[in-house]
Amino acid sequence: MTDALNQQFGKVVVLLGGDSAEREISLRSGEAVIKGLKKMGIDAQAFDPKEQDLSQLKSKNITRVWNALHGRGGEDGRIQAALEFMGIQYTGSGVLGSAIAMDKWRSKMIWKAMGLPVADHVLVSEEFTVNEQSIRSIIAKLGPVVFVKPSHEGSSVGMSKASNVGELCRAIETARQYDSEVLVESFINGKEYTVAILNNTALPSISMVTPREFYDYEAKYQSSETEYFCPSGLSDEQESILGELALNAFAALGCSGWGRVDFIFDNNNQQFKLLEANTVPGMTESSLVPKAALHKGLSFEALTLEILKTSL
Repeated sequence: MTDALNQQFGKVVVLLGGDSAEREISLRSGEAVIKGLKKMGIDAQAFDPKEQDLSQLKSKNITRVWNALHGRGGEDGRIQAALEFMGIQYTGSGVLGSAIAMDKWRSKMIWKAMGLPVADHVLVSEEFTVNEQSIRSIIAKLGPVVFVKPSHEGSSVGMSKASNVGELCRAIETARQYDSEVLVESFINGKEYTVAILNNTALPSISMVTPREFYDYEAKYQSSETEYFCPSGLSDEQESILGELALNAFAALGCSGWGRVDFIFDNNNQQFKLLEANTVPGMTESSLVPKAALHKGLSFEALTLEILKTSL
């Protein structure tokens, strides 16, 4: 079994770390993936592009990459393009799907054009001047409570909730520390859900409950009080609707292989709204995709191998 797998996949490296704002999470994901692959008989090695030149992959005759890089540089199409240039196969979405999914605003533009449900939103570009008049115009369009986030970051990095002019000004400035393009969205009152996708199949949805004001970076990675429910408590009909919506949204962006799509259920109109797609979700043993896979009978170790197969 082990020899057959190593013959099938060749020399495998797990890309981890990198230099994005999500570096620490990527290191944790990558280390967990390596352990999982090794338990499945794959001789996987770690490779941190922040510490080593990517061209070394070619000189080391690496034939396959398990990409565990989160955020910019690893999840936005750049690493995918470099690997394709070197003729190295890799896990997950290709250049286009990765680039679009990393861009929250353009993702929503595509979803909206296809008639998929999204929250009302505006883009605050680099040229946008923050003053009382401009901020009030956003509030007039989106309502008194909004969420502000960098358009090209994940893990809720740089994300804030604002409920008045002063808070919105500060939230935009905070987001601009991470990105020149900032997405501002209407606040939606409802529970958050996520659907993992593996090989064109939607895994069981997960619902998240946090005592914090919203599901931010601390709630995701630092709080011991965040609760996850899988199954999420949806009816069979709702589960089917959500799974189909996740697959359609993922495909609309050109994504493939594996990933995750996040939603919120709008209590006002009783409808799921799309938040974002993730092409390289967290892969620690406590992350959401492994939780959903486990509910389908797929162990963490088996999941790492199934994701590796998306590189074939």
